[in-house]
Amino acid sequence: MRLVFLGSGRFAAPSLEHLYKRGLVPAAVITQPDRPAGRGRRPASTPVKIMASALGLSVSQPGSIGAPETLAQLRDLDPDFLVVAAYGQILTPEVLQVSRVAPINLHASLLPRWRGASPVARAILAGDVRTGLTTMRMDAGIDTGDILLQEEVEIGACETAGDLELRLADLGGALLEQTLLGLQGGSLEPRPQPSEGVTQAPRLSVDEARLEWSLAAEDLDRRVRAYNPRPVAWTDFGGQRLKIWGSRPVTTPGDESPPEPGTVTIASGDTLRVACGRAALDLLEIQPAGGRRCTARDAINGRTLRKEDRLGA
Repeated sequence: MRLVFLGSGRFAAPSLEHLYKRGLVPAAVITQPDRPAGRGRRPASTPVKIMASALGLSVSQPGSIGAPETLAQLRDLDPDFLVVAAYGQILTPEVLQVSRVAPINLHASLLPRWRGASPVARAILAGDVRTGLTTMRMDAGIDTGDILLQEEVEIGACETAGDLELRLADLGGALLEQTLLGLQGGSLEPRPQPSEGVTQAPRLSVDEARLEWSLAAEDLDRRVRAYNPRPVAWTDFGGQRLKIWGSRPVTTPGDESPPEPGTVTIASGDTLRVACGRAALDLLEIQPAGGRRCTARDAINGRTLRKEDRLGA
């Protein structure tokens, strides 16, 4: 079985390692170019490049997967399968036709639910109680190809998008292995995606990560978890952005005069509580503009937030 692996993000790196350890060694690994990252804006390698280099695999980083020279290199490799996971570029029809058997994609949802770039976060935002993984035979659409295998998992009540993505990533390699062996042995039949239940998972934006305190605490908590680790939920405070990394919804007794949503009602000990449209949200970890992430206790001791401060004003 001759493979070419295309991947970039941390979701893809464990799959590459799993295939390698199971003897399904790619003839080449293709990943995104190094790009500036962090406060120093220094060029950073993708997680897949780091993994491939550690395994001693050949790595290519074309700026465009559809460029004529890249397409020629792929054809020279003559792969049976293109294995794609969190690569970050749309594959052209010419690229999809390179593999002898099929181009295979590992996607972090139970298709056809959550087609697109941010399936894990969108599942948490929607309040889904379960999600999973799908391997599919790629076509020219965005996550519209025939389904090969699926694996379902429950979403933890306190799980962030980052935590869930890593948990799915650890399962992805085994599902890819089953898929490749099933296709090679002729025991796996692709099946078209159903037309019912299709939802879209567009890329997350910083603007949508702004918290609206008029919402219920449970809704706001889902947003905090969904936007962690990127782009990170935030709120206005003192004309600057205050990032919210961790939270917990709190059911509070009714009040004849409930505080205005966004008002800090408790700032004592380990409790940093903010009134919401319904109930309240405890902030567990925050990050002021230009500062470091800190716990609620540290934020209170450092007087970053005080009782009766208003967020989102």
